[in-house]
Amino acid sequence: MKTNISIIAASVLLSSCAGLSLTPEGEKIRILDPSEVGSCRELGKTNTSVTDTVVGVERPEETIAKELRIIARNGAARMGGDTIVPLTVIEQGQQTFVVYKCVNPDG
Repeated sequence: MKTNISIIAASVLLSSCAGLSLTPEGEKIRILDPSEVGSCRELGKTNTSVTDTVVGVERPEETIAKELRIIARNGAARMGGDTIVPLTVIEQGQQTFVVYKCVNPDG
């Protein structure tokens, strides 16, 4: 029984990111530090979340971070932004990003 649960958990972990990908617009979104957006216009915030555990097994932090960035970049593109900056640390599969317009911020 434990072997079956382990196999199921591994399968879910491996496939959890399969349906999540950057849109063509999201690919253009940069991820910068707060010190790099001084001349940019803030457009708002995007809250992201993914599952951090599957069948009681914690997912790798690197995978969670990657998925949160994908969601944030896609969201920023929909908001008309071109840059995101992490506002919070990752906690329970959730993170908030600030969305900026840095290229031609007044246009």
